[in-house]
Amino acid sequence: MIAKRIIPCLDVKDGKVVKGTNFINLKDAGDAVQLAFRYYKELADELVFLDITATEEKRKTLIQLVEEVAKVIRIPFTVGGGISTLNDIETLLKAGADKVSLNSAIVKNPKLISEASKQFGNQAIVAAIDVKKVDNKKKVFIKGGKEETELEALNWCKTVEELGAGEILLTSMDHDGTRNGYDLEFLKVVQQNVTIPVIASGGAGNLNHFLEAFKIAKVDACLAAGIFHFDEIKIIDLKKYLKQNEIEVRL
Repeated sequence: MIAKRIIPCLDVKDGKVVKGTNFINLKDAGDAVQLAFRYYKELADELVFLDITATEEKRKTLIQLVEEVAKVIRIPFTVGGGISTLNDIETLLKAGADKVSLNSAIVKNPKLISEASKQFGNQAIVAAIDVKKVDNKKKVFIKGGKEETELEALNWCKTVEELGAGEILLTSMDHDGTRNGYDLEFLKVVQQNVTIPVIASGGAGNLNHFLEAFKIAKVDACLAAGIFHFDEIKIIDLKKYLKQNEIEVRL
C-alpha cells in the first residue's frame, strides 16, 4: 500500500512565511529556511513552497530562497508562484525544486501543462487549483484567489489530468485557515473522477481532520500550514495518530 503523505506548506510573501484565513489577513509565521529544516527533521513527507504574490506582482519566484530551502532538506520539494514558461520551470528545477506547482499560468495557457510534462516528466508538474463556491457552483480562482474564472472546478480537475499533470493540489478557499476541516465532499468527488494523486488543502485544524480526509475523501496527501507553523500539531504526533487509526504513513 502506498503511504499517505503529510505536506507542510510555506506560503511566502516578501521572503517571509505568512498565514491567513480565506486567502486574506496574512500574518508572519517565521523564516522559510528554518521552518523547512524543522519540517524535514520532523518527518514531513514533502514540502510545498508557494510565492503567493509573485503572479499578482508580475514577477518570478524568489530563486535564491528556493535554493536556500533546497539545501537544508532531503524530501520532495514543490515550488509555485509566478511560473509562466518552460524556462521558469527549468530554472526552478535547477535551483533544487523537484516539482513545480502551476495555477494561474495553466488557466491562461492550458497547453503549458502538456508541454511541461513532456519536457520534464509529469511527476514534476502539479496542477494547483484554488476553488471557491459561487452561486452554488465550485469555481476556479487565480492570482492568489483574487480573480474568479469561468472554469467549473471538477471539469478543470479532469482537464488538467488529461493534459498531463501528475498531481492535483486542491485548495478550498472557503475552508482555508478556518480550522474547520477539509472540504471532504468536494475532495471525494474529485478523487472519484481523476486517477492522479489529489492533495487536500485548506481547513485542517485538528488530528481528526487529516484522518477524515484520508478515510472519507480517500485523498493521497494532506497539506497544512498554520497548525504546523504555530506548533499546534507536530507532524510526528499526527503520523502516530494516523498509524493508530490504520492509515499507512511513513515513520
